Amino acid sequence: MSNLGPYAWLEREDGPRILKEALRHFGVVEVSGDGDNPTILGWARELGLTGYKHDETAWCGLFLALCAQRAGYPPPPTPLWALSWKNWGTPVDEPMLSDVLVFRRKVINPSTHKPELRGHTGLYVGEDARAFHVYGGNQNNRVSIARIARTRLVAGRRCVWRVGQPANVRRVWLSGKGDLSRGEG
Repeated sequence: MSNLGPYAWLEREDGPRILKEALRHFGVVEVSGDGDNPTILGWARELGLTGYKHDETAWCGLFLALCAQRAGYPPPPTPLWALSWKNWGTPVDEPMLSDVLVFRRKVINPSTHKPELRGHTGLYVGEDARAFHVYGGNQNNRVSIARIARTRLVAGRRCVWRVGQPANVRRVWLSGKGDLSRGEG
């Protein structure tokens, strides 16, 4: 596993499975330009997403779908559309460790030059007064942890536990140091 820095404590967590699966991929990076990371394209093939051809296509939902499926939870029908994750699992008022977080983000459409609402999704690993600490794919073009402003949160969703909620599912308070993310896609 790559160096998680101040988040190294995550390596000692004994679950949930969706988080453990996600941690296996820390640091995977998309290839800019004409190339593509074969690992990311392989995730799409594993999930049966035949229309996914390039790693520069937003892949936060793809990454989350891979982690969910490998952990035994079916992803939503349209996992590449980040906002579709707001209907996955069960809703939560207070997100906790490994919950799926769904965010909104405004982008300028390069064709129309008009603002559009898009989404981003990842897993809760902590929070501070201003932001959630989110483990996800396509955060600055890699699998990483980013601080995302609380004001952007659309939904928090929890896995539907088959046996019972793991004991370590809890709120995690972390330092509020560092910039807020603006580089997810």
